[in-house]
Amino acid sequence: MSKNFDVVVIGGGPGGYIAAIRAAQLGQSVACIDAWQNAKGGSALGGTCTNVGCIPSKALLQSSEHFEMAGHGFAEHGIGVEGLKLDLGQMHRRKDKVVQQNNDGITYLFKKNKVTSFLGRGSFVGKVDGGYEIKVAREGAADGAASESVIGKHVIVATGSVPRSLADTPFDEKLVLSNTGALAIDGVPKKLGVIGAGVIGLEMGSVWRRLGAEVTVLEALPVFLAAVDDQIAKEAKKAFDKQGLVIKLGVKITKIAPGANDVAVEYADADGRQQTDTYDRLIVSIGRLPNTAGLEPAAIGLQCDERGFVLVDGECRTNLENVWGIGDVVRGPMLAHKAEEEGVAVAERIAGQRPHIDFNTVPWVIYTHPEIAWVGEAEQTLKLTGRAYKAGSFPFMANGRARALGDTTGMVKVIADATTDEILGVHMVGPGVSELIAEAVVAMEFKASAEDIARICHAHPSLSEATKEAALAVDRRTLNF
Repeated sequence: MSKNFDVVVIGGGPGGYIAAIRAAQLGQSVACIDAWQNAKGGSALGGTCTNVGCIPSKALLQSSEHFEMAGHGFAEHGIGVEGLKLDLGQMHRRKDKVVQQNNDGITYLFKKNKVTSFLGRGSFVGKVDGGYEIKVAREGAADGAASESVIGKHVIVATGSVPRSLADTPFDEKLVLSNTGALAIDGVPKKLGVIGAGVIGLEMGSVWRRLGAEVTVLEALPVFLAAVDDQIAKEAKKAFDKQGLVIKLGVKITKIAPGANDVAVEYADADGRQQTDTYDRLIVSIGRLPNTAGLEPAAIGLQCDERGFVLVDGECRTNLENVWGIGDVVRGPMLAHKAEEEGVAVAERIAGQRPHIDFNTVPWVIYTHPEIAWVGEAEQTLKLTGRAYKAGSFPFMANGRARALGDTTGMVKVIADATTDEILGVHMVGPGVSELIAEAVVAMEFKASAEDIARICHAHPSLSEATKEAALAVDRRTLNF
């Protein structure tokens, strides 16, 4: 006997679990189907983000930064450290504890909001009276075992994404690693290769470099961080070069040859010269693909594109009545917070409300050291479109708080319309910018001008003063540089 719900969410990642909670808050009966399991075979809500993505990577980034500071940064502060040693096992145990705390937190929120949780993979069966039937099957169970069906009047597809592998080299998570394997290396490799200088590649490369690996990042594009403002990207690369993170641009991979204990990578460099590097481990981070394996969209006629993305309109509606798609499995940036905003919006639309999301004010962050964050338009994009603008920047080396922290790398840059002074984009590289970017998002959501930020009182001494000074610089009137 199938159980009926007003809303069934397939996927318990950031988009899915937030959609489920918001729908329940709005008075709907809600079920959430999710296949992630912990080591004991229990539910591990939170999706890729919580289990093998955002959360564990930030835990390792924090631990590795402490290790590097103890080995190289404390002396400047008059702190001597003798006998420094790495306990990688404890570092992983801490990471796993942080993941478990987040899993448990979502489970608690489901109970608090009366969301019914189903552990297993959700697959469409067909359209029935009362909505859509979805089969829930536990992975690893025998055919027909540990499966049941639910019916949802509304269905939200939030199945997320999976790492993309190289054409002829699948992930074995021992030598050739996705983000999952990169977070679980059991010993610091002497030489680590990373294919792809995106968010995952740079963050994971940073973790293992700090812990002692020689890290080389191979990037196909001829420019570093093409999506980032050019000035910010160049500043970030200078910092990474100084740290010893080797980044090779314009690389064309020709062959990957895993051996018994290492991986050989053959490639043509930017000048066309053939090179071969051998690494103890190889992380492949060349993008992600929509996770629709086993979803059976054809069973109900749900339209997907040639790459597998569920097709939706600007309000996350699919081609089917009462079927919605959110997060990584649909168009737009693959960001956990973008998925969350879509989840809230869809839950509210189901309840008859009319929410709005401005994708231009979705912030991006790379949690390296220095951190990189941005929102809105980059200067090179505005040049291509021909929009008249003015820009101002302020370096952290002139910021009192950054000097006190001993972390003065980077800058804040504000770009505004040349006529109206409306903020078009804010770009940052430096200490704490993952937090500082929120002010820029708020400002842009309220259509603020650079002058508005320039006129707001910022606490002194604080890193946020760099944002104020960058806004002042748009009008060429900085006070501290």
